[in-house]
Amino acid sequence: MCDKFDFPTEIVQEGKVKVLVPKLEAFVKSPSEYAPSKAPVFYNPVMELNRDIAVLALQSYQRMVNREISVCEPLTGCGVRGLRFAIEVEGVKKVVINDVNMKAFQLACHNVRVNELSEHVFVRNEDANSLLGNYGRPLRRFDAVDIDPFGTPVLYLNSAIRALRSSGFLILTATDMAPLCGVHPKACIRKYGGNPLRTEYCQELAVRLLAGSLAMTAAKLCMGVNLVFSHSIDHYIRIYAILKYGAKKADENIENMGYILHCFKCFHREVVKELFLFEHSGRCSECGSKMSVAGPLWLGRIVDKQFCESVEDEAKRRMFKLGRKIRKILMLVKNEAEAPITYYVLDKLCSRLAIPVPPVTRVVRALRREGFHVSLTHFNLKGIRSDVPAMKIKDLLREISACKR
Repeated sequence: MCDKFDFPTEIVQEGKVKVLVPKLEAFVKSPSEYAPSKAPVFYNPVMELNRDIAVLALQSYQRMVNREISVCEPLTGCGVRGLRFAIEVEGVKKVVINDVNMKAFQLACHNVRVNELSEHVFVRNEDANSLLGNYGRPLRRFDAVDIDPFGTPVLYLNSAIRALRSSGFLILTATDMAPLCGVHPKACIRKYGGNPLRTEYCQELAVRLLAGSLAMTAAKLCMGVNLVFSHSIDHYIRIYAILKYGAKKADENIENMGYILHCFKCFHREVVKELFLFEHSGRCSECGSKMSVAGPLWLGRIVDKQFCESVEDEAKRRMFKLGRKIRKILMLVKNEAEAPITYYVLDKLCSRLAIPVPPVTRVVRALRREGFHVSLTHFNLKGIRSDVPAMKIKDLLREISACKR
């Protein structure tokens, strides 16, 4: 235990930094308790993968703009993410990290000093929105802002967007997956402005609901949104976007908003690219059942293939502890960048059909033989993105099952 702090701590190595963090095992009484939320300063070792990918993406952004950049992390906890940005991303001239929690502020200050980064990393002890508001005028704005809260990031969207310069890089994490995946739909509508659905592809809907909330908030501030990367891992989703000033660009946000209609009876789904749903009958064109509606949400791309390739290249240059897992995620995300919206989950389909689940590779080959576009998805290991109609993929699965017999 460090003499400067009145709680148990330990030193951990992550990336190229060594940081003092709460000793999480000292704050839980039972295995079911979520240790990071019990500690006096928030630190989650499971999010190392999240931080690794953030380093890669920020480096790709820096190389894209080809200048020195400034970065803000207004919800820093012990400061590990901001410190890694300062040390591991070339071309970062300044990082501002902040936490309203006094103990977190003190711990972050300690970690900045021991990593000898006092000339590049500046620690603040303010409300996150207040801090971002102080950087909301020209010549003070950041090149990149990373919002990684415990819960929803929408509380910080307005101030984070204002604190970005044009062509700035905004990174958002959402961990409140229960509302976003349809367990608490009213909470999702209240927070994100769109209705969720408890479908097999609810993680993608979650990304699109968060992106839609960002797009509509940015549009009010006359800024356009370009999503360049996104992913869903374990208990959270993450989106990376470049924002540019201009009313026309903001209008493009609105053009990318719409709805996804889903039939829970036959698994048919439709995409309606309109902000207001007026003309659809509400009936499934395949089986005639009533369709459920997700949205309004973002229907534009959620990954830019070229940017993803740049992140992949960065990953090849680095030796991360979780490098193999990172490279697999990036490969899957890149390959689904231009695939159709939504995906089928074989387990779900086969359960409804009461047949065994075939190998994913076999289904992929069968779909390609039929001339359909098909790719795997990082959202679900049994997920397949394809333009195949629901009725057709069910027939194909029956055929595969019959051949096995």
